[in-house]
Amino acid sequence: MKLCKRCVNPDTRPNIFFNEEGLCPVCQFELQKEKAGIDWEARDRELKEIIEWARENTKSSYDCIVAVSGGKDSTRLACYARDDLGLNPLLVSCLYPPEQMTERGAHNLSNLIELGFDTIAISPDPITWKTMMRQSFFLHANWCRSTEMALYAIPIHAAIAYKIPLVFLGENPAWTIGERHGRLDGDASKMRYCHTLQGGDPTPLMTKDISKKDLHFYTYPPEEDVEHAKIRIIYLGYYIRDWSGYNNAQFSIERGLETRNERPEEIGDLWGFTGLDEDFRIVNQMIKYFKFGFGHVTDQVCEAINSGMMDREEGLELVKKYDGRCDERFIKRFCDYLEISEEEFWEVVDRVVNRELFERDEKGRWRLKEDAIEA
Repeated sequence: MKLCKRCVNPDTRPNIFFNEEGLCPVCQFELQKEKAGIDWEARDRELKEIIEWARENTKSSYDCIVAVSGGKDSTRLACYARDDLGLNPLLVSCLYPPEQMTERGAHNLSNLIELGFDTIAISPDPITWKTMMRQSFFLHANWCRSTEMALYAIPIHAAIAYKIPLVFLGENPAWTIGERHGRLDGDASKMRYCHTLQGGDPTPLMTKDISKKDLHFYTYPPEEDVEHAKIRIIYLGYYIRDWSGYNNAQFSIERGLETRNERPEEIGDLWGFTGLDEDFRIVNQMIKYFKFGFGHVTDQVCEAINSGMMDREEGLELVKKYDGRCDERFIKRFCDYLEISEEEFWEVVDRVVNRELFERDEKGRWRLKEDAIEA
């Protein structure tokens, strides 16, 4: 596993490409900014044109939809759309079932609404939700495959239904983590093709107990429907000068966001700002670590290095120490929710572990090989 020569982004990340100098797309972008800078005035003009277009084309009282969860990024987006851009946004959220959502998650979504927003929260049938999660886990060792389909499809369904032409998402992953699946600007129209959504078709996850009618909110609207409704999907983070996960968290904490207090060795997270609405993301990040050799700490460290918060050596040590960590209580809770045994859980995980990167220790646990990383 080769790491970027400037940060610690790995070449095992899906849809990432290093240049001849061994730099990931994020660092190429950062160097480009350092050398030539960003024409923020041009981006401001571009965003202004998008906003004027939305106001002229909306058939609703709302100028735009902001997809939200109540977390740090969506709180920043909602406030920016209203307070900085002067828009009247409708917030749209896909709710986790009560069994999965944490009290912290419910608090944060309520806190966001209480900041003064109209909000639509759609809660898919929890039985179908759990069935799809089980399918995603057993087929792909990624329970998020189905749930992220709903998270990203629901705002587009709402935009079409309420005739609101502009949908704001957060960040272009090409410039924040290096995963490219579309254009390199603020256009998010190709989000359906990201690594998890795979085009937004949930039918491969169907079981005999699930019909296509059950999958409405999991199915990303067809491109022709989006074009017919004249929907534009935009990464608003692309136009915000100080956009970053860390900055967004500080902004949102000042406005009531509740964060985690667990230790990094329990949750594989340095700051506890992410995945606040449910705990199973911690499990999924651990599985991703076993698949690809990196987890959420890698993402945090790459951002921190490029923002000057730490150097590469310090970041690499944090990655080695905390990436992929997941306390056993989260695994047990996940298994209880899906109604599977821990033995079944580990059978699925063991099936997808990257043997080129990992080996078993003396206690039978998976650990990264000594020579797995080419730093």
